[in-house]
Amino acid sequence: MTNTLKAPQTTPETPPSPASPLLRFYQSSIGKKLITGATGLALATFVLAHMVGNLILFVSRDAYNTYAWAIENLGIAFYVFELVLVAVVMLHALVGIEIFWRKRQARPQGYSIYQSAGGPSHQTLSSRTMIVTGSVLSVFLVAHLLTFKFGPYYTTELGGETMRDLAQLVVEKFQHLPYVMGYSAILVLLASHLRHGLWSALQSIGLLNKGIRPLVYGASAVVGGGIAAGFLLLPWAIYLGLVS
Repeated sequence: MTNTLKAPQTTPETPPSPASPLLRFYQSSIGKKLITGATGLALATFVLAHMVGNLILFVSRDAYNTYAWAIENLGIAFYVFELVLVAVVMLHALVGIEIFWRKRQARPQGYSIYQSAGGPSHQTLSSRTMIVTGSVLSVFLVAHLLTFKFGPYYTTELGGETMRDLAQLVVEKFQHLPYVMGYSAILVLLASHLRHGLWSALQSIGLLNKGIRPLVYGASAVVGGGIAAGFLLLPWAIYLGLVS
């Protein structure tokens, strides 16, 4: 009798379940560009609105405190907005880090000399340092919240309402030169981040063509610098005694 060897029976592997369309979109390079573009524009809009709100202190302390009190009294809408804003910040940061890391893996050795390409690539110091400026701004955001949102709670009476005297805290902080100087340095980084971020976001979501791209590129630098300058007006005015 001849013994025959039989191949061991193997259990067929279960094919992996396909990823959801949303996950595939997130994992794709196009999806990441769209996400960073959309979240970047949303954050830039918020930063612009925040800057305009700060300028209300030039009107009066009462006007500024009333403005802050009205926002805080939006009820559930205020907390929902805060949660959405935190989610947008985290998503923007996460995707930005992933894009940066993929580029580093694709080109582990950087160039020994960088030159501003201008032209079609718009390779500038702003674009090359986005991960640095973004990281510093993220740390500053936490410190900023701890200083003002969760800082000392002064109160004032206005129109029969007891409300937080946020103006007092703002004036108190910006009377110190080291704080004003540090704040100013952060805003230089913000201007740099916005310079590249604004036009890149519009490019990523497909709103630019070759005809208007140079114009929008220049306008982004103006808008980014303008927002930073708007933020700088108040602290320096307070420090110089023009606002008290």
